[in-house]
Amino acid sequence: MTSTNDIRRSFLDYFAGADHAEVPSAPLVPYNDPTLMFVNAGMVPFKNAFTGLETPPAPRATTAQKCVRAGGKHNDLDNVGYTARHHTFFEMLGNFSFGDYFKEQAIVHAWTLLTKEWGIAPDRLTATVYHTDDEAFDLWRKISGLPEERIIRIPTKDNFWAMGSDGPCGPCSEVFYDHGDHIWGGPPGSPEEDGDRFVEIWNLVFMQFTQENDEIVGDLPKPSIDTGMGIERVAAVMQGVHDNYDTDTFKALIGASEALTGVKAEGDKTASHRVIADHLRSTSFLMADGVLPSNEGRGYVLRRIMRRAMRHAHLLGASEPLMHRLVPALVTEMGQAYPELQRGQALIQEVLEREETQFRRTLDKGLKLLDEATGDMGEGGELDGETAFKLYDTYGFPYDLTEDALRSRGIGVDRGGFDAAMDRQKAAARAAWKGSGQAADSEVWFDIAEREGATEFTGYSSTSGEGNVVAIVKDGAEVQSAAAGDNVIILTNQTPFYGESGGQSGDAGTITSTSRLSAKVEDTSKPLGRLHAHQARIESGSIKVGDTVHLSVDVERRDRIRANHSATHLVHAALRNKLGEHVTQKGSLVAADRFRFDFSHPKPLEADEIAAIEAEVNAEIRANEPVGTTLMSPEDAIEAGAMALFGEKYGDEVRVLSMGRKGGEGRNYSVELCGGTHVKATGDIGVFRIVSEGAVSSGVRRIEALTGESARRWLVDREEALKAAAGAIRATPEEVPGRIAALLEERKKLEKELAEARKALALGGGGAGGANASAEEEIVGVKFSGQVLEGLNPKELRPLLDEAKGRLGSGIAAICAVNDGKAAFAAAVTDDLTDHFSAVDLVRVGVEALGGKGGGGRPDMAQGGGPDGSKAEEALAAVRDAIAKANA
Repeated sequence: MTSTNDIRRSFLDYFAGADHAEVPSAPLVPYNDPTLMFVNAGMVPFKNAFTGLETPPAPRATTAQKCVRAGGKHNDLDNVGYTARHHTFFEMLGNFSFGDYFKEQAIVHAWTLLTKEWGIAPDRLTATVYHTDDEAFDLWRKISGLPEERIIRIPTKDNFWAMGSDGPCGPCSEVFYDHGDHIWGGPPGSPEEDGDRFVEIWNLVFMQFTQENDEIVGDLPKPSIDTGMGIERVAAVMQGVHDNYDTDTFKALIGASEALTGVKAEGDKTASHRVIADHLRSTSFLMADGVLPSNEGRGYVLRRIMRRAMRHAHLLGASEPLMHRLVPALVTEMGQAYPELQRGQALIQEVLEREETQFRRTLDKGLKLLDEATGDMGEGGELDGETAFKLYDTYGFPYDLTEDALRSRGIGVDRGGFDAAMDRQKAAARAAWKGSGQAADSEVWFDIAEREGATEFTGYSSTSGEGNVVAIVKDGAEVQSAAAGDNVIILTNQTPFYGESGGQSGDAGTITSTSRLSAKVEDTSKPLGRLHAHQARIESGSIKVGDTVHLSVDVERRDRIRANHSATHLVHAALRNKLGEHVTQKGSLVAADRFRFDFSHPKPLEADEIAAIEAEVNAEIRANEPVGTTLMSPEDAIEAGAMALFGEKYGDEVRVLSMGRKGGEGRNYSVELCGGTHVKATGDIGVFRIVSEGAVSSGVRRIEALTGESARRWLVDREEALKAAAGAIRATPEEVPGRIAALLEERKKLEKELAEARKALALGGGGAGGANASAEEEIVGVKFSGQVLEGLNPKELRPLLDEAKGRLGSGIAAICAVNDGKAAFAAAVTDDLTDHFSAVDLVRVGVEALGGKGGGGRPDMAQGGGPDGSKAEEALAAVRDAIAKANA
C-alpha cells in the first residue's frame, strides 16, 4: 500500500525532477490576503505572484500546502464526520507555472504522474473542460487517448476559475476517478453527478484572461498554471478505498481515539471518531502556526473546532480530557513532513488539555439545559433562539455546537430568535456604555465595533500584513474616503499594529496600497479595548472604505518597545526577590526609547540594592532563555503562579508570559499576565540599565531604565563625559575619583584660608565709614561698633561679633555682610546690657531697613537677612537710632 506520506513525497519529487522549485507550505494564516480567514487552497500563498505584485520564487514551483476550511465563505465544519470527503484540515498538492509552460505541459504532467508514475488505471479517469475550451479538449484527446465521451464539456462556473471580480481568470480542467458501479452516482455533468461514484481528484486551472467586474477584458501577457490535488482523495484512490477516513493517516488517528476511549468506530460512534480525528489535525496545525483559542476572529474559530471535537469525546464516554493525548499519534503520522508540529507539540498538548478541562466544567451544565429545553421534542422540532443564546452567552456553546448536538435527534434551532437575542444584548451594552460617562464623540467607536466586530490582531507573530479598510474617522466622525494631507484614523479588519494598552506604547509604521496610497501611522490606539485605530497622515494617494491595504509596522521601533516591555517583567521579579513580596507593580510606561516602572515600597532604594537588581536582570538577559506564551483563564493562571495586577480587569481568558531561567520548583523567573508584545528570548533585550530611582507618592517608588541601544548609548555618553572630565583635570579616567577628592580637599583648605583672610581684613580695617571699616562710637553713653563687609560668608558673623564684644568690654556691635546684592545682618549685646537692650530687637530693626522681615536669636546674639544689600549703611543707622531712643 502507498502511504499518504509516500504520495506527498512522490508528488513533490516528480515535479522537482521536472525543474519545479519545491516551496515549503505557507502558514495557515494568510497575511497576504485579508479576505481569507485561513489559507484554503494551494495557490493562496502565490496570489501576489500571479497578480504581479511579487516576484515568484521560480518560474515553476510545487508545494504540499496546508489548508483549513472552517470559517467564513469556505466552511465545511458542519459536514465533517458525516460525509466521506469533508474536512476542516486538508493538504493541497500543487504545481505552478508563472508564465512558463501552459496547458499542454500541464496536461502532460497530470496524465504522466497519474497513470505512469502512480499506475492509476486510465479507464477509471475522466476529464472535464470548460465548454468553450476547444484547445484543452483537443490536448486531452491527444495526450491521454481518452475517448471523447470521457472528456466532458462543462458550461458552468465549476470549470471556470477567477481570483475575484477583478484580476486573472481562466478555464479549468478537472480530473475525476471512477470508484465503480457499486457506488451510486454519475459522471460530471450528468443528473447523478452529486453521487459518490465519480470523485474529483485534481483541478488544473489555466490562467489565461484578465477580467474587470466579472467581465473578461483581455488576455494575460503571461498565461500561467495553478493546480490543486487533495491528498486525502488521491490517497483513497491509491489505497483502494472510497472513503477518505479509511486512508492510513485517518485510520491511525481513529485507532488512537478508539484505544483511548475503548469505543469502536462503529455505528453511530463512527462520526464522533471521525470528527475527533479531523479536528485534531486542524486544531494542532493552527496552533503550530501561531493561532491560539480566543473569543474573536481566528482564535474563536479554532475554539469552535476544539469544542466540537471535545463534545464528541464526551459522547464517546471519555471521562478525562482526550484530545491532548492524541497529539503524539498525529506527530508520528505527519511530523516528518511538517516539523512545525514537532516544534509545537508541547504547546499544542498543553492548550488542548487546558481547553478541554475548562470546557468540561460547563459542558454538563449546558447539555442539561439543552436536554430540559428539548426533552419533549420529537424529530422536526425547533429549539427556541433565546435558549440557544443562553447556551452561547452563559456556557460558551457556539451556535453551531448547539446545532450539532441536536442533529442526531432531527431537531433544528431558531436562528432568527438567536440573532434577535444577540441584538438585544448589544443594545443593552450600548445603553450601559452611554450611561457610563464616556465622551459623546467616542460613540463612533461603539458604532464601528458593533458593525464590524473586533479588530483581529496579527502582530504577535508578524510585523506586516494586509487588511481591508472597514472605517475611516476624521475629526471625530466616520468618512468614506480620505486624500493626501488628511489626518485620519484608519481601521482595518486585521492588523499587525499593537494598540496602546497596558502601559505599552502603540505601534507606528506605514499603510500603503497598489493605488499609490502612502500613509504614515504615527500611533495606534485601542478604543473600547477591542478596536485598533491607526492614527495616520495621508502623504500621497487616497484611501476609501473597502480598500485592501498593506500594513507595515516600524520594526526597529517595535523591537525597542518589545525589549523594554520584557525588561519590565524581569525588573518586577528582581524587585520582589531583592526587596520582598510586598512589591507590586503600580504602573508603567513602555516607550521605544525608555521605560518607567512604578512599584510599592516604603523607602528609597539604596545604591547597593539598585546595583543588585540591575545585576540580576542582566544575568537573566545573558541566559537568553526563550520567552513563552500560553492562554489560560485568569483563575488558572493565578493558581499556576502568574502575577496579576491588582485592580486590572481581565476577560475570561488571558495571555500568560513566562520568561527567564527556571527555579527549583520548575517555575520560570518571571510569570505574569500580559497581553503586550515581547521578545522571543531574553537575550534580545541586550543590556539593562537603571538611570534613576525616586518617589512618585507615599509608598510608591519609580524606576526609570533603558535597554538595548538606548542603554548602550547612555553608557557611551557617560564614558565620553568621564573622558572629558579627565582631560580637564589632566588625569586618566581611572584617576578621576582620586583627583576630584584631592581637588575638593584643596578647595576646602583654600576656602578656610580665604575666610581667615577676610576675617583678618575685617578686624584690621581702619577709617570710619569706609567699606569693611570698623569704627567704635558712643551713642547716649553706650559703646557701639558697626561694620559693612563685602563678600563675607554669613557663617563668619558670629565669631566676628564675639571679638567685637571683647574689644568693647561693654557695648553693642552690629555687622552687615553683603553678598550678591543681598545682606545678612547680625547684632550682639554684652551681658551687662541685655536687661536694657535685646539683640533680637536690634536685628529686626536692621533687617526691616534691608527690606526684610523678622530675625531671631538670643538677647545677647541675633541674626537675620534682607534682600537689598545696597541699604547696609541704612540698616546700621537704624540700629543707632534704636539705641538712642531706647536710652533717651
